[in-house]
Amino acid sequence: MTIVLTGGGSGGHITPLLVVAAELKRQNPDVKIIYVGQKGDHFADLPAKDPNISAVYKVRAGKFRRYNGEGLKQILDISTLFKNVRDIIFISVGMVQSYFLIKRLKPDLIFSRGGYVSVPVCLGAKLNRVGYITHDSDPIPSLTNRIIGPGAKLNLVAQSKDIYPYKKDKTVTTGIPISRSFVRVTEKVRAGYRQKLNIDQKANMIFVIGGGLGAKSINEAFYDILPNMLSEFKDLRVVHIVGRINEQQTLEAYKEILSEEQARHIEVLSFTDKVYMYSGAADLVITRAGATNLAEFETQGVACIVIPSTSLVGGHQLKNADILKDNHAAVVIRDEELKENPHSLAKQIGLLLRDPHKRQELGNELTEFAHPNAGEEIATLIIKTAEGK
Repeated sequence: MTIVLTGGGSGGHITPLLVVAAELKRQNPDVKIIYVGQKGDHFADLPAKDPNISAVYKVRAGKFRRYNGEGLKQILDISTLFKNVRDIIFISVGMVQSYFLIKRLKPDLIFSRGGYVSVPVCLGAKLNRVGYITHDSDPIPSLTNRIIGPGAKLNLVAQSKDIYPYKKDKTVTTGIPISRSFVRVTEKVRAGYRQKLNIDQKANMIFVIGGGLGAKSINEAFYDILPNMLSEFKDLRVVHIVGRINEQQTLEAYKEILSEEQARHIEVLSFTDKVYMYSGAADLVITRAGATNLAEFETQGVACIVIPSTSLVGGHQLKNADILKDNHAAVVIRDEELKENPHSLAKQIGLLLRDPHKRQELGNELTEFAHPNAGEEIATLIIKTAEGK
């Protein structure tokens, strides 16, 4: 059996694919897994390093640039218009590349996690009469899945299938596939992570993650608030994931604003495959509202301050955050509020660091959204569909 996995553009698309690859191998050690990604993807090295993936191929892909709340402004913008026209050409080239690649690989099935590359790959599969399965992480389907979703054998979704526009008889709620490394965090589990990370058991610890590409507004807010926070909480430890393109800028900014002693209390990383360990060791997590990261923290049951991106098309991060806020499962701060007043974040951090009971309440409510077995369920559906069952 040969299965093609496709998707990309962000760590939130790639890491669940690696989880599915591991689960496929667990259920069928003889399955051959191939990854087809996008040329120029920042995270293309991750599938290439994964021992469960036999081969990696890349095709051209492009996106239709739309920004939440911009309206006609974005349509009339010359730069945006030029890039959209250019990317239509890229998509066309990618479709031709995908058609011949799939014709040569002859996979039994394709599993798409979304991202721009899924359009040419799945349309190329359709032309070869190869079936595919899609997956939606957010409650609002992406443009990619609205294009390819109707032609899929199955539409797997993260939340109740009743809120999605697909045919109900081929829509299945599975949750989001996450690594088995993410488990419910107890005091014993947290202590174990801290010991491995060499973090004092009594220290206050914050884990900051803005997604695989980082989050500029969160980074800039921390430049403003961190010196005072380190002065207020003498035992504070901060681990900050800033994204691969922001590492040098962030290191230089912290060097300017922090004393030598304060700098010892913060660790800046561009990317890590040990998110589970850092988030599990933390008293508090500050995160965007990307569906994959939220699914990971839901399984762990860690207290989160969620800062959704407002610019992403469809406002899907806003929707993700609002669901948690409405269910008292996270503290939510809007991006515009953060930019206008970074100290609103500092205030919430201070309140939660001083209130372990509130942190526990948030963590308990967050676990109500967890689907820890999603990867296993998705792998089972892929294998059964590939077998014609």
